[in-house]
Amino acid sequence: MVKFLKSGKVVLVLSGRFAGRKAVIVKNFDEGTGSKPYPHAVIAGIERYPLKITKAMGKKTIAKRSKVKPFIKSINYSHILPTRYNLDLDFKSVLTAETFKEPSQRVTSKKAIKKVLEERYNSGKNKWFFQKLRF
Repeated sequence: MVKFLKSGKVVLVLSGRFAGRKAVIVKNFDEGTGSKPYPHAVIAGIERYPLKITKAMGKKTIAKRSKVKPFIKSINYSHILPTRYNLDLDFKSVLTAETFKEPSQRVTSKKAIKKVLEERYNSGKNKWFFQKLRF
């Protein structure tokens, strides 16, 4: 079978707290691991999307409305829906195996992911990824 769930693939989370949110696969485990013997992936996504901006708004308002709240999660393949889109963001250096063990490391990695996502949003690339999923 062809492995199409590779790092960089945009997915939709189907169940749980982040259901309906868009995310990017950072690392995939097709065979599973010792603690998680099922196929799963480490994903980084957007918990709170940036708000709409109009021409009448000032710089301060635009900066406030352009903020993104990220999440990181290890999730079963059956709980994600892959899309045809890919996102070339480099999260591998930010997320490691130890990230999920220590809460303080989760916080630091979330801050780094937030910075990368906000830079991408402000550059105007991948607009579809930063819009709320309407369903």
